[in-house]
Amino acid sequence: MGTDNTGAGNADIDIGSFWKAISQRAVGATVVTARSSAGPAGFLGLSATHVCANPPTMLVSIDTRTSALGAIRESGHFAINYLPKGAENVVDLFGGKTDVKGADRFEVGRWGMLATGAPVYQDAVGVMDCRLEETLERHGTIIALGTVVAIGGDADAAPLVYFRSGYLS
Repeated sequence: MGTDNTGAGNADIDIGSFWKAISQRAVGATVVTARSSAGPAGFLGLSATHVCANPPTMLVSIDTRTSALGAIRESGHFAINYLPKGAENVVDLFGGKTDVKGADRFEVGRWGMLATGAPVYQDAVGVMDCRLEETLERHGTIIALGTVVAIGGDADAAPLVYFRSGYLS
């Protein structure tokens, strides 16, 4: 695959082309959740990954306009839920593809909790329940780092994979 390095400044890259390039990577469909005094909150968090194993640390990118950001900041925790095949409706809810908002999103599927109180999807392939350690802000995005305090999930379940703005079978 060739790369054109002419005009290498980021001002030459339009947002549509950037998102198209990002969609070329397959990722596990992931919902990030928290529970504040206002109740449960969550969003589709396709930019969630590990940072290191010792101590177990995760990173999630959060648009500053995301309503769940307040719940994460207030509660000091978040859970990363790797969704299983068949949970496309959950992705659609938390990805804003429906009219369902806020805590009503948690009416679909089976939800519980681990150590922090953040909602965890009980049929998830994997869950990382994290205590918020630090946040950084860059260009309208919050980068949240969290120490994993509990893990869960069904290691035998098949993951729901998101690729090119759709699902892989």
